[in-house]
Amino acid sequence: MNIEILKRPSNTTAKVILDPSETFTAEGGAMIAMSGDMNMETSISRNEKGAKKFLKGIARQFGGEGLFMNHFTAGDKGGDVFLASSLPGDMASIELKGDRIVKVQNGSFVAHESGVTMKISWEGLKNMFSGENMIWLEMSGSGKFIINAFGMIYPVEVDGEYIVDTGNIAAFDDSLEFKISKAGNSWVSSFLGGEGLVCRFKGKGTVWCQTHADRSFGMKLTPLLTPRKGN
Repeated sequence: MNIEILKRPSNTTAKVILDPSETFTAEGGAMIAMSGDMNMETSISRNEKGAKKFLKGIARQFGGEGLFMNHFTAGDKGGDVFLASSLPGDMASIELKGDRIVKVQNGSFVAHESGVTMKISWEGLKNMFSGENMIWLEMSGSGKFIINAFGMIYPVEVDGEYIVDTGNIAAFDDSLEFKISKAGNSWVSSFLGGEGLVCRFKGKGTVWCQTHADRSFGMKLTPLLTPRKGN
């Protein structure tokens, strides 16, 4: 599977190029165009059966993703699929090798190839107090997967300590430890300065940051929305 990231960074699309009979999995609603002989199968999970399959889909919804996933398989001549996210912004391809594990924030997953495994990761109450989702998606295995962001994605190579606003994390290597803490020297300065809580990463690995936070955008936009009046 080859991935081309096009039209970066504000209106990005991912072109997934498949060899004959090659398969990959994408979030429901991500596809915008595909080859005519591409086969698409929709299911909650390919790897589970019965009640486990349904529970996995429900858990994925708590993680900010959809209940159903789409599985694309190329025809005899191969083919391509174009993917995009619901919010305007960037996309990035991340490759997994060996025992590398990457955790993806809710709503940022787009697609993964067949050698990649996705499962739900519980990050505990520390995320609840930060205002972010307590559930992340854990990506492992071998192969590539695609994430999206609101705004531009830029990777930061951490070797020691690095601080990121909780709403601007798209993904991070599981090799990094993190904790939620105040942004400034005191709680008063943290909240009066508009930063509030941040995530402090320690160790060695990569954090993929997004330049905008959808939660902050929604808070700015909400007061400007006028309720629709009935006819």
